[in-house]
Amino acid sequence: MPELKHIALFKFKPECSAEDIALVWRTVEALPNQIPGILDLSWGTDASVEGLSDGFTHSFVMTFESVAARDVYLPHPVHQAAVAIIMPKLERVIVIDHEVA
Repeated sequence: MPELKHIALFKFKPECSAEDIALVWRTVEALPNQIPGILDLSWGTDASVEGLSDGFTHSFVMTFESVAARDVYLPHPVHQAAVAIIMPKLERVIVIDHEVA
């Protein structure tokens, strides 16, 4: 079974403070320790020089052991609690997944 990359781009609301953003990342960072099937997580701020970010300032990439592991993650109560913390801080979010060839 191929691994799956789960990629999220965040555009925070203008009123979000540094503390709000730190809370979001603490929340995201806690997910691999609480939900099975997550192999890796990396996140950071936009470092592109191309000027194509469309206002998105942060992203993360989560690697799942399989599509099935992602499918367990999405409705998982820990993930849903994280969504409830994160979504009110975001103006926009883009999520895209792809299998690793």
